[in-house]
Amino acid sequence: MSELQITAPRRLVPRRLTAGLIDSKANTAITLLFGAILLWLFSPIWRWAFENAVWTGSAQTCAAESAGACWAFIGAKLRFILFGFYPPELQWRPALVLLGIGAMLSLSASPRFWSVKLVPLWLLTLLLAWLLMSGIAVRPVVPPNQWGGLPITILVSLVGLASAFPLALVLALARRSSMGILRALSVIFIECLRGVPLIAVLYVAMLIVPMALPAETLLDKLARAQIGITLFVSAYLAEIIRAGLQSIPAGQTEAALSLGLGYWRTAQLVILPQALRAVIPAIVNLSVGILLNTSLLAVIGISDLLNTAKISAADPNWLGFYSEAFFFAGTLYFAISFAASRYSLWLEARLRRGGK
Repeated sequence: MSELQITAPRRLVPRRLTAGLIDSKANTAITLLFGAILLWLFSPIWRWAFENAVWTGSAQTCAAESAGACWAFIGAKLRFILFGFYPPELQWRPALVLLGIGAMLSLSASPRFWSVKLVPLWLLTLLLAWLLMSGIAVRPVVPPNQWGGLPITILVSLVGLASAFPLALVLALARRSSMGILRALSVIFIECLRGVPLIAVLYVAMLIVPMALPAETLLDKLARAQIGITLFVSAYLAEIIRAGLQSIPAGQTEAALSLGLGYWRTAQLVILPQALRAVIPAIVNLSVGILLNTSLLAVIGISDLLNTAKISAADPNWLGFYSEAFFFAGTLYFAISFAASRYSLWLEARLRRGGK
């Protein structure tokens, strides 16, 4: 006769979700108190956003006293918020660009696809995105002055971070170099860029650079803004990478050199993989900061996502619905930032398991 095996009943709620919340009388009381406060604070928002919201109709329908959020406004102005002044009949182009970038981000997110082949694939994707948006590949031509909305926000932040990474890597290694002149130049570059706000860099790109360049070589304002953002981000990213390099014990370098590896092979195979893994949270934090700082492009006449949301509420037919416009734009910003944060946690855990 086999022995009966008695198993503990399954918990309906995992312990990790209730730890610190309802695992004691004091924690339960504090949780209930804060839950009541949150309910009191968010009840008006809930009624405005859902219970009394107007989902269809016109601006006159939304003007009623009992009406809450006018989501009919978002439905009417959605394409403008997402794509700005890009010609409506050609908005399939930026939509296709967003889909392509989303597919590449999904592919690059998995470590099993990480290889050198991703670099030319990304370069090809960004080149095709620019050719498609500008109309060089498919006519008619659309000048960058008409680009706007979510594609500008995504492209500027993505290109800025990708372009800044190799420059930041060189700056971080140069700042730790034993060559005095090289170290001094990197320190001057990093401290100068970190010592000024991004808006000042953008104003320099718009006002000072055109006066310093010949008229026949003048770049478009979007290209000048992109270069300014890239240089600005590279200074911050260089310090993040340098912090990761300093966290690696000196014995790692000495062991690699004793095995006959040169300086660059040691950095490539031993030091940088560990250093970059250690600073993943800081890099993700900087990436989110770049995404949010693209809203400063509005001061130089480039319509990013936040600016197109603001302009949409100035339409005479839908005048004054700024709360809905900013709420929608903020939701998109939060969704992208939250997804990046969760991916960072997943990647850290994945690489930690791989390291062990």
